[in-house]
Amino acid sequence: MKITIDMGLAAGGAPALMDLEELLATRLLVQGNSGSGKSHLLRRMLEQSAPYVQQAIVDPEGDFVTLADRFGHLVVDAQRSEADLQRIASRVRQHRVSVVLNLEGLDAEGQMRCAAAFLGGLFDADRDYWYPMLVVVDEAQVFAPSAAGDVSDEARKLSLGAMTNLMCRGRKRGLAGVVATQRLAKLAKNVAAEASNFLMGRTFLDIDMARAADLLGMDRRQSEMFRDLERGHFVALGPALSRRPLPMRIGAVQTAERSGSPKLVPMAPQTLENVQDLIFQPAPQDEPPAPRPRPPRPPATADILAQLAQPRQPAAPAETTPEMPKEEREAAMAAILRDILADEDAAFHPVAILYQDFLVRCRIQRLGGDAPDLPAFRRRLAVAKADASFEAEKGEEWRRAVEFSAGLPEDLQSVFLLVARAALENAPCPGDAEVARTIGSRSPARARRIMAYMEEKGFVILRTDFRGNRIAALPDLGWETAPQDGRVTAPATPAAPERDLFAAG
Repeated sequence: MKITIDMGLAAGGAPALMDLEELLATRLLVQGNSGSGKSHLLRRMLEQSAPYVQQAIVDPEGDFVTLADRFGHLVVDAQRSEADLQRIASRVRQHRVSVVLNLEGLDAEGQMRCAAAFLGGLFDADRDYWYPMLVVVDEAQVFAPSAAGDVSDEARKLSLGAMTNLMCRGRKRGLAGVVATQRLAKLAKNVAAEASNFLMGRTFLDIDMARAADLLGMDRRQSEMFRDLERGHFVALGPALSRRPLPMRIGAVQTAERSGSPKLVPMAPQTLENVQDLIFQPAPQDEPPAPRPRPPRPPATADILAQLAQPRQPAAPAETTPEMPKEEREAAMAAILRDILADEDAAFHPVAILYQDFLVRCRIQRLGGDAPDLPAFRRRLAVAKADASFEAEKGEEWRRAVEFSAGLPEDLQSVFLLVARAALENAPCPGDAEVARTIGSRSPARARRIMAYMEEKGFVILRTDFRGNRIAALPDLGWETAPQDGRVTAPATPAAPERDLFAAG
């Protein structure tokens, strides 16, 4: 299911759409001088995508904490130890809570250390919690500078390493980096180079205009246009936005920044004598100086972790949906899984992506109740990949096969059930192509290795009849498939290496 979000208006008055799934796979870079509307753009993107994907915002100025009131983001004040921030980040991924890391009040080195610890916790989460997450880093040149500054080398290496992991290696872990910077020249090249989508706003320096034009594939003579862009106007390019440079104007937002642009206020009329009395009046001798107000103390780490562990409740539910009967709900979830797997490319997507799509479809159909967690979804997906009908799931024999497969490794369950279904229906043994698709691969050699491994562990016994057709037997169930149609290569024969069409020579 393709999910697009509305970013505003494109040239010609058409809606400016962003493909959210493509963004999660290809990352985004935003450039614009101070006052060009970068924060407004990020806020629009976060608001539009909040219902569909988990979010984490690294906020150096505290501008995005207002998302908590409208969209339920958890605000994490960074004035705590690095170990606490890593632990909080790990819990964030586990419980799928959108957060804002508020770095306001820290110096540059403190911000870099805290951001590195938090991003490291997101990156090092367990594989079971690699759900898709949009990670937005505002003022990215602070955390991934191109040159050494006033901070220590240790803090710079920690922060730069965390940003590099986010942009270079985060995709496989479900982390989609979105970085915004005032100047491309100040941002480390290995961080900027990993983005495939670009939104370029107003900039004035020749070197920044030239780099922006190069990234967008524009002529150097066209780079002057970036100097004339209005506030909130950007030029977009990338697989999630447009295949050609596309000017767009960012739409309105629902939440407001805490720090807006300065506004002109008329000066109050004052006489010279009054001003002198106000400014130079001596303080009373017996009056102590006014104490400097202390910033509010951030909540304890234990309170943050306890809040993360609580089930996430919607901020303001419009109306309560009556709970669906269990049988009807199970049938609806089975139908959703069948619809997902009906897409030819669904078998080759990571389980975390399919799980995210499954949850969105459940919300659309208002199934209600607690959604299955990731391990339970893996079990349902293995059963659905076996292509057993909903009526077959009611049979005692099929239920016995499903219960036995629960004790197998996760990557073998779907293959075992595929063979069990064929045996139960007295159908031919699944071929290499069918087994490969079930495990999310297009390689017949990998399918043969999986079958050989299952035979080595005793889950399946493979044999061939006198015509050379493969037969799979399930000794624990006492079932056997019919002979596979056509001759098959013996499992002991090593597969010929597959040629890489993109290899040199």
